[in-house]
Amino acid sequence: MDTAFQYPRGLLIQFAKAPVPGQVKSRMSPVLTDEQSAELHRILVRHTLGKLTLARLAPVELWISVPHPFFAALAELAPSVTQVGADLGERMWHAFETALPRARPVVLVGSDCPFFSTRYLLQAFHLLLAPDVDAVLGPAEDGGYVLLGLKRNHKQLFAGVDWGTARVLEQTRDRLRQLGWRWRELPALPDIDDPADLELLRDLGLF
Repeated sequence: MDTAFQYPRGLLIQFAKAPVPGQVKSRMSPVLTDEQSAELHRILVRHTLGKLTLARLAPVELWISVPHPFFAALAELAPSVTQVGADLGERMWHAFETALPRARPVVLVGSDCPFFSTRYLLQAFHLLLAPDVDAVLGPAEDGGYVLLGLKRNHKQLFAGVDWGTARVLEQTRDRLRQLGWRWRELPALPDIDDPADLELLRDLGLF
């Protein structure tokens, strides 16, 4: 156990797709070409992983869609694990199901939100340590979420969710209510999905 981490028994998981042109950031077309969209995705993945590792809050794992040379180049920052499941819900359920027996709490983030801070992540861990909190959500401004932290897992939390739509957050809240779980929410953050979001990246000097 690495005592250099603030939460050495916890785990930070980053989900990332392989940066294959035409398969990532497709909503950026026609403002960006397929290759430019893939490069944008690579920038966001690297930026997010750098933030997670520099925070030194907990061990970090990069959960990848498929093996790819891009991920091999990031191995010095964090070990990679290949996702398992037919859709995003199954893949997230499997990640938590695999991680929770060996780490607690577990906080999962995507690679589309470069705006969270170490303090934001710290809040998630702090809230999850409370005995009356089962889950923490970091809402996205578009109706999804950019962070999910759990101390327990259940397939119902991820079942029947319309992934990639503005209904994801509210549907997840419904699942939490149905399970009788207690959760807290962090402030909403923007993520990078559409051409209009590129201006936010320019403000950060990322693209």
